[in-house]
This record gives sequence, C-alpha cells and structure tokens, in this order.
Amino acid sequence: MNPARGESPAPDGLPLGRRGAAAACIAAGITVTVLDAAMLNIALPTAALDLGLTPAEVIWIVNAYQIVVVGTLIPMSSLGEVLGYRRVWAAGLALFCAASVFNAFAPGFEALLVGRMVQAVGSAAVMALTAGLVRHTYPSNQLGRAIGVNAMTVGLASAAGPTLGALVLAVADWPAVFLAHVPLGLAALLFGIRLVPRAGPQRRGFDLAAAGMNMAGFGLVFGGLDRMLHQPWLGVPLLLAGAASLAALVRHEMGRAVPLLPLDLLRIRVVRFAVSASVCMFSAHMVLVIAMPFHLSAAGFSPIEIGLIVTPYPLAVGLLGPLAGRWADRANSPLSCVLGGLFLAASLLMLAVVPADSVPLVGLAMLLAGIGFAGFQSPNNRTMLSAAPRARAGSAGGMQATARVLGQSLGAIVTAASFTLAGPPAAFLVGGAASLVAAGLSMARGRG
Repeated sequence: MNPARGESPAPDGLPLGRRGAAAACIAAGITVTVLDAAMLNIALPTAALDLGLTPAEVIWIVNAYQIVVVGTLIPMSSLGEVLGYRRVWAAGLALFCAASVFNAFAPGFEALLVGRMVQAVGSAAVMALTAGLVRHTYPSNQLGRAIGVNAMTVGLASAAGPTLGALVLAVADWPAVFLAHVPLGLAALLFGIRLVPRAGPQRRGFDLAAAGMNMAGFGLVFGGLDRMLHQPWLGVPLLLAGAASLAALVRHEMGRAVPLLPLDLLRIRVVRFAVSASVCMFSAHMVLVIAMPFHLSAAGFSPIEIGLIVTPYPLAVGLLGPLAGRWADRANSPLSCVLGGLFLAASLLMLAVVPADSVPLVGLAMLLAGIGFAGFQSPNNRTMLSAAPRARAGSAGGMQATARVLGQSLGAIVTAASFTLAGPPAAFLVGGAASLVAAGLSMARGRG
C-alpha cells in the first residue's frame, strides 16, 4: 500500500518527506496534553483560593484526571490496534479539545471534575498511541533519536507551560489555562487526520470485559489510596475491590495470544524492569512538579516568579532528550538510566533541605533534576518499545504511557499525603527514594 495516500506505513517507517510532517502532528498532539498539565499545576494555588479548597482538596483536579487516564490507557492502546491508530488518536484529540473548552466554563468544582475525567479519556487515546505512531513513523535504527525528539518536545512544552500559565494568570482568571492550548490541538487534529500513519486495524475484536476490569481495577486502587489518610473505612474497601478487579483481569488474560493487558510483553525481562523503573521515576517527577509551586508560593514568590524558577527542569529535559536518545541508539546501555535516577534523587534530596527562598540553589537543583530525568527517559522508553514486536507497538506504547501515568498518579497521591502530614520537603524525600529505586532497577535489567 502507498503510505503517501494515507494507507498503512512502510515496514520500516514513512518516506522522509511525509515523516517530518507526520512527526510534527504527533508532537503537537502530545504537546497539548503536556501544556494542559504544566499550566494547570501553576494555577492550582490560585484555583484553591478561588474555590475555597485546601491544597489536598484542589489536587483532585489533577487526581481525577490521572486516575481516569491510567485506567483507560491500556484499553485505548488496544482499541488503536483494533480500529487503527490514526482513527483512535484523532478521536481522542477531538474529545480532549472539546472537554478543555467545557472545563474553562465549568460552573463549579464538581462540574470541573467531570470535565477533567472526560478530558482524561481523550488524553489517554493521544498518549497511548503516540509511541506506537512514532514507531511506525521512523525506521528502527532511528527509534531512540525519534523518542529523544519526542522527549525534547515534551520537555520544551513543559518548560513553556509554567511561563504560559503564569502569563494567562496575569491577564485572565485561572480557568483560562484550559483554553490556551486548544488552537494547537485543533491544528494537530486538522492536519494529523491526513498525515499520521494509519497503522492497523488488526483482525481481532476488542475485549470489553477486560477493558472494564482494567478501568475498574486502576480506578478503585487509586481512589482507595487517596482516601486512606482521611477516610480509611472507605479507602480499604476500595483498595480491596481494585485489587480483586486487577486479579480477575490477570486471570481473564492468561493464555490469550494478544491480551488487552500486555502480559506477553511483561514476560520480557528488560521490558518488565524498564516499566517498573519508569513508574518510580515518574512518581518522583510528579512530586517535583506538583510540590514546587506550593513550596515556592509559601515562600512568597508570585506565579510568574515560580514559573521562571522551575523552568530549568523542563528546559534541561527538552534540550538533552535528543542527545540521550542518540546515545540509546548507539550504546544500548542502562548506564544513562542509572545515572539519571541518581541525579534526580540527589536533586530532590537537595530541595528537601535547601530553603525555598535560596533561588540559586533551588535553580541548580532543578537543573540537576532535568539532567537526570532527560538521561533516564529516552533510553528507558526506547528499551520498552524496541523489545516489543512491531505488531504490538500499540500495546507497548500503551504500557509505556500507563507506566508514566501510573507513576504520576502515585506521585500526586504521595504529594497530597505529604501536604497533610508534613509538607513539601517530606514529598521531596519520598520522591528521592523512588528515584534511587529506579536507578537500581535500571542497573538490574542490564542491556535492552
């Protein structure tokens, strides 16, 4: 089939001319989800004051979104393999943009939470299929480089997000942060419908029962974890119900040739270790990006000042991501991941003891954190994608995204618990411990 006409891509990527245009659409799609999170994190303290909520309560704007995303990522990746990557990606991006507009005009906190959950379904489709689309856009010998470029895009969007969020807050009320990224999302949708690779569909059905158990399992587990501190009588039953749902899902999927839950991929040793390390590192990442605005706000910094102080972190991730990806293509070594985990751990431990008003030291810690996370992310993601069969690229991408959002969800819950018990420095210590575990897992997995 001819890739230039929009059919299935060539066995090893798209032709060079179309490759760049498709990559730009894919990058723009993931960028809007990153901007949404980065801008919203800066707006959370303002939102808490406006809505009359505590920091632990307002974080549910993040938690509700993350819980739905983590429950729907794997089903969306499977749906992409069944219906076609491009079709599901485009539908998800359209839903994300529509829900963003709704959130900007939501009449209250409860309505906003509903809108965030709808937005999360669209975001899950985009995030779950981004890695698979990249795998089908670039040749195999450029996979690490492609992942690095994607990491650069995400990092630069993360760097721009706090500043853009602060600028929006300077001229408009905080709900306007939901509108700022919508034009880019619509542009990505308009061009991406024609340009991104149409990988799939595959000749198999979509397992609705497995999808339901997956969503219920992850949703109940994270809902239970969030309630454990304040309502243990509710948290424990939710955790038990979630664990039972996940156990039923594993039993349901055992022995299936192409399971919705990618147990076949988790049997690959390097994939299993890389997924576990990713969960730990993204937990630490989420602790950093959520706790820092509150930590700096309590020290008296304005939203614009906070945006500038935290910028070295995503900027370093963005600029160093492609270099780490090229290293992964050539060396195929876990060394970069190990060093990345150690650097991020050191920076978080530094933030736990350095006063928040020591701007040079805080900025240095943020820079070290960015170097560490950049050194980990691209090589680790390459390991997960390259070790999976090409036909399972959608599920591998969904698993990669699930590991990321699972870690982010855990990080958000840890941060909320730390705010209740001891404040941001305690969260930084927990994040540092998670980074050390990630470094150990990366060392244990060996070459991948």
